[in-house]
Amino acid sequence: MSVRELVVLGTASQVPTRHRNHNGYLLRWDGRGIMFDPGEGTQRQMLRAGVAAHDLDRICVTHFHGDHSLGLAGVIQRINLDQVPHPVTAHYPASGQRFFERLRYATAYRETVKLVEAPVTADGPLAVTDAYTLEAHRLSHPVESYGYRLVEPDGRRILPGKLAEHGIKGPDVGRIQRDGALNGVTLDQVSEIRRGQRFAFVMDTRLCDGVHALAEGADMLVIESTFLDEDVRLATDHGHLTAGQAAAVARDAGVRHLVLTHFSQRYHDPAAFERQARAAGFDGELSIAQDLMRVPVPKRT
Repeated sequence: MSVRELVVLGTASQVPTRHRNHNGYLLRWDGRGIMFDPGEGTQRQMLRAGVAAHDLDRICVTHFHGDHSLGLAGVIQRINLDQVPHPVTAHYPASGQRFFERLRYATAYRETVKLVEAPVTADGPLAVTDAYTLEAHRLSHPVESYGYRLVEPDGRRILPGKLAEHGIKGPDVGRIQRDGALNGVTLDQVSEIRRGQRFAFVMDTRLCDGVHALAEGADMLVIESTFLDEDVRLATDHGHLTAGQAAAVARDAGVRHLVLTHFSQRYHDPAAFERQARAAGFDGELSIAQDLMRVPVPKRT
């Protein structure tokens, strides 16, 4: 069955808490799995969330700060221990190659799975599959950081009313879809473009062009909101966003479902992030991420 959902494995920023593990996110996309930013403890969170190593097809690391990457060692070793039967591709900033290699070979283990290293060097497409195109855009953080964006190809939606107008029914519906025309009637006359879904993942960054490019038109935007708005100066100094800034980006980009995450341990009231996001004018679906929650990607309109 086709499933598109975000599985949240961890939601803390630099320091984990009793209730929030370091970062970790899995996007399930029609039988394929993309893991983002496996921080320390991700392997155990996978167990708690019912996520198997076999679910992983790609791993995307935004940058090499520990709360976004220290779990790589365990996840990579688990992929090999479980003998995942397909290659797994890893994307990460090219400037962090030495960190990736250290984490990949942090301890001795037996390699049984092909792990494809695909470092990111610039904005643009990273992979094109029949199900999606994976893109990256540079963010603004003290170390090189990239956000990721998944774009599904556009499809077509058949319009039953238009079919009826032209007397097309039964097997002829399949023929016009396959051939593009039937008895002088074109597929364009009986269908419309069905826009592909879009998912964006934005972690540690100040406001910058990359944030807006990633968020534009996203059905789901997962974005850091490390600080509340009253601490905007701290956010800017350390290369982060506030709840209000993240929500304003989502508002202006036409995001349908906003997921705020990566919370500083200084705050103890998750509802404050929701209040500030709403105060910024975002009126779409909103989730304040909690460890182990599952968030469905919005259905196509």
